Amino acid sequence: MTKERFDPSAATLEAAPIAPLPRISLQAFCETADLAGTLNEAANDRRMERTHVKVNMGGAPAAVEAYRTSPTPNVIVIESSASRGEMLEQLSALAEYCDAGTKVVVIGRHNDIPLYRELMARAVSEYLVQPVGVMEFIAALSQLYNQEVAAPVGRVIAIAGCKGGVGSSCIAHNLAWSIARELDSATVIVDLDMAFGTTGLDFNQDPPQGIAEAVFSPDRLDANLVDRLLSKCSEKLSILAAPATVERVYDLTETAFDPLIEILRGSTPYIVLDIPHVWTAWARRLLSTADETFIVASPELASLRNAKSLLDNLRAARRNDPAPRVVLNGIGMPKRPEITIEDFGKGLELEPAAVLPFNAKLFGGASNNGQMVAEVEDGAKMAAIFDDLARLATGRVAVKRERKGFLEPLLAVLKG
Repeated sequence: MTKERFDPSAATLEAAPIAPLPRISLQAFCETADLAGTLNEAANDRRMERTHVKVNMGGAPAAVEAYRTSPTPNVIVIESSASRGEMLEQLSALAEYCDAGTKVVVIGRHNDIPLYRELMARAVSEYLVQPVGVMEFIAALSQLYNQEVAAPVGRVIAIAGCKGGVGSSCIAHNLAWSIARELDSATVIVDLDMAFGTTGLDFNQDPPQGIAEAVFSPDRLDANLVDRLLSKCSEKLSILAAPATVERVYDLTETAFDPLIEILRGSTPYIVLDIPHVWTAWARRLLSTADETFIVASPELASLRNAKSLLDNLRAARRNDPAPRVVLNGIGMPKRPEITIEDFGKGLELEPAAVLPFNAKLFGGASNNGQMVAEVEDGAKMAAIFDDLARLATGRVAVKRERKGFLEPLLAVLKG
């Protein structure tokens, strides 16, 4: 596996992903209903699913009373609208009952640097100024527990078809290829179609091991094992292939892939999940918790119905994440009645993120040869569409490559 840090000089369109919080307990003591509502909403976010949250009212005085006879949780959140002096007195009273290791986050109304320094000197972990948004609060907590992690937090990109045969695997593979090539960043494709996955075929690879070993050996799963299971396709692109056999039944739990994704997040900037057309607990979880989710559809009525159903479900589950995007594939297939792009977008109440024309010769030839579209026709319109989709999926501007002047080869010969 290629271990690579994010390039801080690369221009970004979106903030880096927020690392999930560990399994901790958090109790908040609010003074206002607005903040209590914000914290309750944050508690339902996917990044805090392992965090036990309890929101109380009463502010700092209520916290002092609560912990006179009870142990303190991992994190205490205090909302205080008091003056600087009164706030410091409240925190001093609370400090008498705080257990060792408890982190205290204060949310106040004074945007005051001297106050901030005084709070840090008193071992307050973080000070936030009202109004505080859901993601701002989660990011602050995440930083408390992940600031010493050396590896970057990889961006997970999930891709699934809204019906069989719409080409979601093909799009996932070409998208990952473009991310690795255009952004010059390490990328891993995870083939989750255990019985019928095509990643190995599409990249002309036949790895003896793959994702099955990672999923069915959770006691042995670590970064070293994942590194051994990856099959390298290029300097920046690796695949975690599916066994593609029906010798066993792949009945998996909802969290079966969580440990694997967590390991990949810590070592690889971009992880592309090729999710088969199934609706299981684990598939729904991966589509709901990915940093970016793409639904692939064809211009047909069944696709429109299924895409609408998926979007409605995932929008509700991803309230604090980007809305899922739709890719329309196979537009203009000869003799097939199709829903127009405009009507398809109106039915979903969004514009497709990308539209790929039907090209059986190009895609069929690439598939049969174990190649990507850009390898068959580099610089063609179809390859450019995947490059644009890669930029959208990652939120990054493609790395500009230095082009050689047309006289450089001749000058090299003369110098020789």
